[in-house]
Amino acid sequence: MDTIKLSNGAISVVIARKGAELQSLADAEGREWLWQADPTFWGRHAPILFPIVGRAANDQIRIDGSNFPIGQHGFARDCEFEVLSSGPERAGLRLIADVETRRHYPFDFELDIRFELAGTTLYQTVTVRNHGATPMPASVGFHPGFQWPLPGASAPQTGHVVIFEREERADIRRLKNGGVDAAGYPTPVEGKVLPLDPSLFLEDAIIFDDLKSQSLWFGAPGSDGIRVDFPDLPYLGIWTKPGAPFLCLEPWQGHAAPAGFDGEMADMPGMVVVPPSGSVTRHIAIRIAAPAP
Repeated sequence: MDTIKLSNGAISVVIARKGAELQSLADAEGREWLWQADPTFWGRHAPILFPIVGRAANDQIRIDGSNFPIGQHGFARDCEFEVLSSGPERAGLRLIADVETRRHYPFDFELDIRFELAGTTLYQTVTVRNHGATPMPASVGFHPGFQWPLPGASAPQTGHVVIFEREERADIRRLKNGGVDAAGYPTPVEGKVLPLDPSLFLEDAIIFDDLKSQSLWFGAPGSDGIRVDFPDLPYLGIWTKPGAPFLCLEPWQGHAAPAGFDGEMADMPGMVVVPPSGSVTRHIAIRIAAPAP
């Protein structure tokens, strides 16, 4: 079984065992809201990011003075997960440490991803457990891509907006030389509203590292959109490739290393240190066909 299908009559989803990645998010009319991984632009749908978010300095993490090679966003998105459970409206998948993962991340971790449907909302829960004898730094992130324009919207890409729960007045961050620039950039958010335009992403992602909101709405005013809730994730990335018909809304625990960073993994931004026998859990909820706030 390479994929798992869930449905409750209001929405249906497809989840791949590889990466525990969401591959489809459709409404009762069969309209697809999730980006369908056209490799011309970006060949993924909604990867789970672990044990880092973004890129580590020189593509390596340092643990107690020793360096370990690791790619952008970690390795979980490319690993085969075990299916723990699968029912009509919920599923659970698990990845555990092995010889290969320890080459990149020398810890005895367990990574559980759970999916549950309720009405037109998909709930995802990520739990990281430390089965080792030493404290374990870890970061997780969600990276869902959505159709842009959204299904049912008569407006073009530039007629879409992101509406935040609260005003977002703080500077944003940008990537520089493979890391996050220490300098802030004036936010493109106007109060609570981010008017969307492909030109926003000519310099890659917009990174919010002083985020006030825990939810947002994406869509075209006058049409139903997508609501994303992230109650325990402190950072957010918004990204696309210029000219591509998708938009990624990415709640994160942590982000890429600052430009010029040369420290331990535990000191990377937003990193959580999980104690032996401890765990950390993070949540996201995606509601489709949601009215504008």
